[in-house]
Amino acid sequence: MAMRLLDGGMPSPLDRLVDDYLLSCHARGLVPKSLRQYKQSLCSVFLPWCATEGITDVAQLDRRTLDRFTNSLLMYRTASGKELSKHSVHSYIRPVRLMLTWAAREGEPVVAKPQLPRREKPVRDVLSRAEIERLEMVMPTERDKVIIRVFGDCGLRLDELTRLSTTDIVRSGRQAHLRVHGKRGRIRDVPLPPQLLRRLDRLIRGRPEECSSDRLFLTIRRERFGEHEPLTQGGVYQVVKEAAERARITKRVYPHLLRHSWMTEMLRNGMNPIQLSFIAGASPDVIASCYSHLTKDDAYEAMLRVLTAQR
Repeated sequence: MAMRLLDGGMPSPLDRLVDDYLLSCHARGLVPKSLRQYKQSLCSVFLPWCATEGITDVAQLDRRTLDRFTNSLLMYRTASGKELSKHSVHSYIRPVRLMLTWAAREGEPVVAKPQLPRREKPVRDVLSRAEIERLEMVMPTERDKVIIRVFGDCGLRLDELTRLSTTDIVRSGRQAHLRVHGKRGRIRDVPLPPQLLRRLDRLIRGRPEECSSDRLFLTIRRERFGEHEPLTQGGVYQVVKEAAERARITKRVYPHLLRHSWMTEMLRNGMNPIQLSFIAGASPDVIASCYSHLTKDDAYEAMLRVLTAQR
């Protein structure tokens, strides 16, 4: 990692601190996408700004200094004259806040953290159960139908679905679960509806005997070496995109929208948010954000279900 050097040819204490933080993130198993984002924000935005301000040590980052950093992002204009969106400003500031939180735990003299400017919560579309049914029904192959159904009934992330293997179907008596390998290597069991279990079993039995891959979802056509190779994230994304086009759904449909729609459906039907957090592999903060688009009618129905059950 390239470091900014002091006049004496040595990296500044702040440079070393950022480097140590990124190494700590890597050692904790942070996903590559997050590592790239943190490195971009800290090394290409934050440290260069500190250099122009003559800041070389974390103790110099007081409230006023960090407010200047935040305002520099809010006032920034691109080459075309456009200002940064609040979402972009958040994406640059959040790694700095996380780095300073880590530094404080490490005993560094942290005196303040940058403020996050207020932003409006984006209004995210949700697919109804009827629309998910349409996505499934229009696909010509059972593999693609099952992919839509796993997204719609189990709420997996895109990378989680592509990593599923045939051995990740776990049975216990009459119940079955998908053993999902989530973020940071965390493993969780997601309940598998009986009908979907039967369809997955048929899909596995129908694969060619000479197939050597144990991945659950494979390419339909043989690849260059005559093998049905594991379906990639790009391949699954195309399946969902094609389904939306065939079903003539005008919303922008993508794998994570299916996960979000599943979480919304679970909440609307009274699932405890803590249980949903456990099954979905998402933090309570993420679950709380799902409530932002639920209406007062949803709250009314949920309360009535509880009161009716008590009688």
